[in-house]
Amino acid sequence: MEERFFAAFIHCFFIALGVIIGGSIIGSIGEFATGDAALTSISRIADRLRIWAIVAAIGGTFDAIANFEKGLLDGTPLDLFKQILLILSAMGGVKLGIIIINWFAQGDIP
Repeated sequence: MEERFFAAFIHCFFIALGVIIGGSIIGSIGEFATGDAALTSISRIADRLRIWAIVAAIGGTFDAIANFEKGLLDGTPLDLFKQILLILSAMGGVKLGIIIINWFAQGDIP
């Protein structure tokens, strides 16, 4: 049981990281194809993908809401705590992805 949680924790981090890096690079190719500057738009695209990367990493919003409900109403706070940790893991992946993209585009690194 614990191994599955840690595997899901690591998966959430890297899925969010992949969504940010891959989505912003591929999105900037689209900006380049339409005549805009790819490197100036890559940071903006990464910033817009932030919430979608978290949602994709945790497997959608309905699963998260179901786990929150189960944790609150069924009296299993451990499930609620695990879901919060998965969201924090995805947020960490998003943050690292945005730092990498800003470094790549020579933007402001927070």
